Amino acid sequence: MSGSYDDSVGVEVSSDSFWEVGNYKRTVKRIDDGHRLCNDLMNCIHERARIEKVYAQQLTEWAKRWKQLVEKGPQYGTVERAWCAFMSEAEKVSELHLEVKGSLMNEDFEKIKNWQKEAFHKQMMGGFKETKEAEDGFRKAQKPWAKKLKEVEAAKKAYHAACKEEKLAISRETNSKADPALNPEQLKKLQDKVERSKQDVLKTKEKYEKSLKELDNATPQYMENMEQVFEQCQQFEEKRLRFFREVLLEVQKHLDLSNVASYKNIYRELEQNIKTADAVEDLRWFRANQGPGMSMNWPQFEEWSADLNRTLSRREKKKASDGVTLTGINQMGDQVSQPNKHSSVSSYEKNQSYPTDWSDEESNNPFSSTDANGDTNPFDEDTPPTMEVRVRALYDYEGQEQDELSFKAGDELTKMENEDEQGWCKGRLDNGQVGLYPANYVEPIQ
Repeated sequence: MSGSYDDSVGVEVSSDSFWEVGNYKRTVKRIDDGHRLCNDLMNCIHERARIEKVYAQQLTEWAKRWKQLVEKGPQYGTVERAWCAFMSEAEKVSELHLEVKGSLMNEDFEKIKNWQKEAFHKQMMGGFKETKEAEDGFRKAQKPWAKKLKEVEAAKKAYHAACKEEKLAISRETNSKADPALNPEQLKKLQDKVERSKQDVLKTKEKYEKSLKELDNATPQYMENMEQVFEQCQQFEEKRLRFFREVLLEVQKHLDLSNVASYKNIYRELEQNIKTADAVEDLRWFRANQGPGMSMNWPQFEEWSADLNRTLSRREKKKASDGVTLTGINQMGDQVSQPNKHSSVSSYEKNQSYPTDWSDEESNNPFSSTDANGDTNPFDEDTPPTMEVRVRALYDYEGQEQDELSFKAGDELTKMENEDEQGWCKGRLDNGQVGLYPANYVEPIQ
């Protein structure tokens, strides 16, 4: 058996066995690896926590954007509420994933960090106290045996050298007998050399065998001491392995939302909201609020009046449609249904006017400010000019009506009119097409 204890011993390692001198260093290195693995596990958890946070933010942004789109879109009634339930689900799941992120960082990450600080103690000169203690323990256990091993190697080397010298002396003596020119005195010296070399072989062999026996006698104690230090390292590593298992189980519990009651409730509530969607109820509501079920101010005979004889401008008629009932016209029914949130208008509907009266005297030009007689209407107001602004599309949009624009995210266009009450703007594409688009689909170009 041969090996290297340290630089002072100078014995070459001949095998990969733990018992070879110096091969305990792999066990010592495992302590340093344990500290590094704590850092690796913390980094792993930190990255997962960051993913949970980003996912939660994306869910929130998605829910906010689509909730606005659905509320401003043409969908209505119970199906609209069922659709919006998906956005509510996203907001609640987002909160749960933020809780997961908090648990990973505030509990698991901190637990590993504190355990690492308690288990590994840094030294002033670098390295860890636990590593140095293991290194010193192995050195102390191996030193007596390594010293005897060095003696064995030296004795073996001397023995092998004596054997080589003996063989060389015998060869010279044999060759000299065949040489007639060699005198007896020279022959006698060669014979003496052979005799001395044989004696050296016997002495070195005896010394070699003795040192080897001493090494064998020291081996049990050497093994016992090495086993003891190794077992201490095993116990230290066992604590780390058991701790990692414990932490990983806690991480699993924090990541597993299937066992979280609130998580199950989210999807139970989502299912209930979807099942409450009732096509019959929505159609009944639409009939009552947007269809034949609506009340109507049917035309009635009206007496001539000087106040009513003048022609109203388009702007005045629009104001009249906002709730002014003209004299002589009776309302039918208990009340006229007013459009509410669920009568979300499309871009086509929002450009239509629904006045309570009409006149075939109105000019075909909606921007005309003169009446049928050519006189200026004193109730007309000057329309302030609109500042055109360049904007950039944030999302793709496909026009649903003929008067709507279609564009891709990143396209630039010119906003010609500001956002109206329904959230639509009028704009012009670079190809000259003019139309409407959702205001929240673009942003000003800085």
